[in-house]
Amino acid sequence: MAIWVVSTIATFGSLFFSEIMKFEPCKLCWLQRIFMYPLPIIVGLAIIRKDYNQIWSFLTLASIGFVISVYHNYIMLFPPELGSCGRVSCTTDYFHLLGFITIPLMALIAFIIVIVLCIIGLKMDKKSTFIVGENQE
Repeated sequence: MAIWVVSTIATFGSLFFSEIMKFEPCKLCWLQRIFMYPLPIIVGLAIIRKDYNQIWSFLTLASIGFVISVYHNYIMLFPPELGSCGRVSCTTDYFHLLGFITIPLMALIAFIIVIVLCIIGLKMDKKSTFIVGENQE
């Protein structure tokens, strides 16, 4: 259940920034979305179906998104001299929370949380309330 909450918040957060705040996503943001957006759906379906074997799928999506996000945060900190990676530069800084939290950093944090929750879930019983929201008996 916790994985679903985090991925849903991350998905709606990115939609808020692009659709409400009108911040146009760069190519790396789109790539990260490709790996975050399916998570609320497939995690939600796993919860509904009580399918406890899908955690590897969640971990795979989050891990690929994590790698992209690490690179995105790296080029935000150390912009390449080559210029833009597309119509919107991947180093465009739309938003700063508390002076250092950027949109790419928020995405990175979301991927890290999902990965940590997946790893914890793999170490716990498959019918744990932590992962799928069902009580153990």
